Amino acid sequence: MTFLVHQGGAGKTPPTADTIVVLTARSPERIIREGGSQAWVLNPARAKQCTWLLCTQNRHHPDPEFSDATEPHGMGFLLGRIAAVRKSNDHEGPGVRWLIALREYARVTLPKAWDQGRNPVRYRTLAEFRINPDKVTFQPMPLEEKPRRAGRPAPSVLTLAEAKRQLADTFGVKPEAVEITIRG
Repeated sequence: MTFLVHQGGAGKTPPTADTIVVLTARSPERIIREGGSQAWVLNPARAKQCTWLLCTQNRHHPDPEFSDATEPHGMGFLLGRIAAVRKSNDHEGPGVRWLIALREYARVTLPKAWDQGRNPVRYRTLAEFRINPDKVTFQPMPLEEKPRRAGRPAPSVLTLAEAKRQLADTFGVKPEAVEITIRG
């Protein structure tokens, strides 16, 4: 379901992009299960300035074993509030790929939302799609369950080393560049 918003008149300065639009061959169920959309080649600094992710469906992916697409080609089908942009673990090969992690999501129906461009990542505004996020009912992302080693209990606290690694992944820097100060 989509909701209309009033767009500004002529002569106004174009708004800053607040939405990453991706053309993905993954299904909404898989994106939700994986915690977001991945493994994208993008500018992480620019992506981290965006609030929203709009997923549009690619039904023409050349690898049928990779694609589990379920929606019509070009359809906008999932809107998410971005929680983080961090390195993706779902890529084997050269270069860094990125996960756009979501805090919450909503299923939407936006026919022909993809502009037919060749680059599968675009930066736009939510208003261009006539979506008012205040009128969208979002669902929280399911909690991610991490596998544990046999015989080991789940850790009750996050170690400093793990916190540094996670922060480094989120901001695209090396763990050595992260400093954590604890004041008591």
